[in-house]
Amino acid sequence: MNPIPQSLLPDTATCEPDGSLSIGGVPVSDLAAQYGTPLFIYDEAHLRNRCREAVEAFGVGNVVYATKAFLCRAMARLAVEEGMRLDVASGGELYVAMAAGVSPEQCVLHGNNKSLDELRYAMTSGIGQVNVDSFDELDRLDMLHREGLPPVDVHLRITPGVHAHTHDFIATGQDDSKFGFNLANGDALRAVERARASSAVTLTGLHCHIGSNVFVAENFGRAAEVMAGFFNPLGLPELTLGGGLGVAYVAGEEAPTIASWAKVLHDACSGLGVDARISVEPGRAIVASAAVTVYTVGTIKDIPGIRTYIAVDGGMSDNPRPVLYGSGYEAFMPSHPLADRTRHARLVGKHCESGDVLIFDAAVPEQLAVGDLLATPVTGAYGLALSSNYNKLTRPAVVFVLDGESRLVMRRETYDDLIRCDVD
Repeated sequence: MNPIPQSLLPDTATCEPDGSLSIGGVPVSDLAAQYGTPLFIYDEAHLRNRCREAVEAFGVGNVVYATKAFLCRAMARLAVEEGMRLDVASGGELYVAMAAGVSPEQCVLHGNNKSLDELRYAMTSGIGQVNVDSFDELDRLDMLHREGLPPVDVHLRITPGVHAHTHDFIATGQDDSKFGFNLANGDALRAVERARASSAVTLTGLHCHIGSNVFVAENFGRAAEVMAGFFNPLGLPELTLGGGLGVAYVAGEEAPTIASWAKVLHDACSGLGVDARISVEPGRAIVASAAVTVYTVGTIKDIPGIRTYIAVDGGMSDNPRPVLYGSGYEAFMPSHPLADRTRHARLVGKHCESGDVLIFDAAVPEQLAVGDLLATPVTGAYGLALSSNYNKLTRPAVVFVLDGESRLVMRRETYDDLIRCDVD
C-alpha cells in the first residue's frame, strides 16, 4: 500500500540487498552518517542525463541552464561540460559561475531590476548576453556605454500575455507582470525601436518566459505562437522561449518530458515560419528530481482526535516552497523505501513558526520513530536556492554521488558562518 513511487526518485536510486536505499551506488544511511542531516544528496548521473536530454533536443549552446534553481560551482561546471550556457539572474550568480571557471561569454544576465553596478560588472567581465527587461535598463546601458564600455549583445524580454497554469507567484507571462516589455500595449515594439537606435546595445533576439513549474505543454506552444507573430518580421537571429517546464512532485502527477516540450516548441515555430536559432532556459527540469533531502526525526507528537506531528531537523529554512506556494511533497524512510506508508501526519520543521510545514498530510510508514532518517524526494530545485538562516539554523551540506563515490560540493555552514558578516 502506497510505497514511494520509483518515478519520484533519482535515476540511480536502487534498493540494496537489505532493502535500504542507495543513490549513485552509495547507501543513503552512509551519507547521512558521514555528512550529517539535513543533507541534500544529488545524483550526478541524473543531472548529466537531464542536461544531455535537453542538449540533444535543442542543440549545443541552445540550452541555457537557469542557475536560480540550484547553483554552486560544481553545478555550474557540470552544466557547461554538458554543452549548456548559464542563465544568471544577478551579479552574485554571475560571480559564482565565474568562480567555477565558466567564461562570462557563456552566461546570460537576467533580472527585472538590474542595478548599474550589476550591469557594469557583467559588461566589464565580458558577459555574453544581457536580457533587457525595461526602458530604465536601456537607459543604464546607454550610460555605461558613455563611460566607455563597449556595446553588449541583448535580447529584449517580451511579456506575451499568456497565462501559464501554475501558482500566481511563479506565473510571469501574463499582461499583469513585473517582467518584460508588454506586447499588448506596444511597449515591446517601442523597445525594439529604442534598442535598434542605441549604440550601446546590439539587438540579437527576443526572449519570453511564461512561468515556472508548468505542466501543460500547450501553454508553451501558445507562447511560441504569440512570439513568432511578433518576432518574424524583425529578422532577428535568435528567439529564446524561456523555461518553466514542470516536474512531478507527488504520486499521481505527470509532467511533460524534455523531448515532448521540445517537440511542442519546434512544431509551433516551424509551423509559423520561424527561421532562427531557438533557445530555452530549463532549470527545475534539470535538477529537481535529481536530489533528495534527508532529515532526522526529532519529535513525534500525537494529539488524539486532531493529528500527529512529526518534526525533523530542518524545515522552511531548507525548503520554503510548501510555505510559499503550498507545494506538495512525499516522504519515505531511506531504510525502508518500499515500505507501506499507512500512517498520516503533518511533517514539520524545527522553526518557531506554526507555518513551518514541509508536508501538510504526509504518508509515512507505521514503524517511523524518533531518531530515524526521513527523506523528501524532488528537492533539487528551489530548496537550497531559497534557503535561509531563520532561527540561525545553518544551511545543509550538499553532496554529489556517482559510481559508488560521494563528494562534498557545499559544506554545511557552521556557527562561525552565522556571524562572519557582523562588524561589531
